[in-house]
Amino acid sequence: MKDTELFQKALDLPSPWLVSSSVFDIEEKTLRLKLDFPPGSIFCCPECGAQGCQVYDTKEMTWRHMNFWQHPTQISARRPRVQCEKCGVKVIDVPWARSGSAFTLLFEAYVIKLAEDMPINAIADLVGETDTRLWRIVRHYVKDEHDKLDFSEVSRVGFDETSRKRGHDYVTVSVDLDTGNVLFVTEGKDADTIKRFRDELERHGGDPSNITDISIDMSPAFIRGAIDHLPDADVTFDKFHVVKLLNKAVDDVRRAESKTNELLKGSRYIWLKNQQNLTKNQSKELEKILGLKGMNLKTVRAYNIKLAFQEFYRQSLDVAEEYLKKWYYWATHSRIEPIKDFAKTVKTHWDGILAWFSSKVTNGVLEGVNSLIQEIKSRARGFRNVQNFIAIIYLKLAGISPLQPT
Repeated sequence: MKDTELFQKALDLPSPWLVSSSVFDIEEKTLRLKLDFPPGSIFCCPECGAQGCQVYDTKEMTWRHMNFWQHPTQISARRPRVQCEKCGVKVIDVPWARSGSAFTLLFEAYVIKLAEDMPINAIADLVGETDTRLWRIVRHYVKDEHDKLDFSEVSRVGFDETSRKRGHDYVTVSVDLDTGNVLFVTEGKDADTIKRFRDELERHGGDPSNITDISIDMSPAFIRGAIDHLPDADVTFDKFHVVKLLNKAVDDVRRAESKTNELLKGSRYIWLKNQQNLTKNQSKELEKILGLKGMNLKTVRAYNIKLAFQEFYRQSLDVAEEYLKKWYYWATHSRIEPIKDFAKTVKTHWDGILAWFSSKVTNGVLEGVNSLIQEIKSRARGFRNVQNFIAIIYLKLAGISPLQPT
């Protein structure tokens, strides 16, 4: 079998395309395949589908293909324009590459497959291309697949911000709380991010009035955005963020008290962890502090108020509000300023905190998504721009399946 016949079968070219020659460039270590079509070949009009269109003229073009063994492979061909009686002169789309791309479909599929598990800069080193050109491939196919997603069944959504890089550079991530898939990612963490989500929801066939529940932290921007742009949805303040604020209040008490009490130094995680998650040494340390008249410490009192608040989320719907009222009275009369400040925050967000007992929605899924996003960011050692960052989030976490190798 001739080499051209071998490559003809390997590329699975449709008629009238064929491999006319193959040359291995020893100096550049590159395989060059020449594709062509026989004289007199006719094509279908790419616009109206009319058959029997004659070739008007051609233009020589080159595409990067997958490596042959370890060597880069290039495919070149005369790309024809045809004369259609109805549409005029039109450019023919070649079957091995998408319009406007300098890569073959199989090469692009290979890059997309690798991008699901590897940083783009590592893929660039592997295939011998610049990461800029590979990012164009990823963004094209991710956008194409994300545009096809149907949001008509989306009804419960969580919103949270995550950092793109050091400093105050954030994106807001929207997640379907029922499927766990990322729906939309946008720059910033202001109220307008909720508006942009609503617009994206409608673009994908969703209806803002179908959104019954949203889970957010107590960010004033998210609250305002929810009120303005998703007015039919019930807002639940994520209980993990609420408890996180209380943990910070307890830690503020400990830090202030440890300045005058050696017993509390180095004990930070004892007060932040749940008791069942303490190590043996931490449990012994806690018992030691409590045993040395620890109940007189503000830190211990704040810790007990925290444990009581966590019990609030274990109450039933019919008694939850009454329990919270009693807790609130205790906290506001504790004479511990950080705890009193937290209690005032609870009062301000009262309805959204109690809404958890009806909706049961949390940002637990989003916390997992954010952890994966930060892992992606760490492995990639940053991204050139926010569009690349958003594209890789969609590729890995939006439940899409871009072009696959065949």
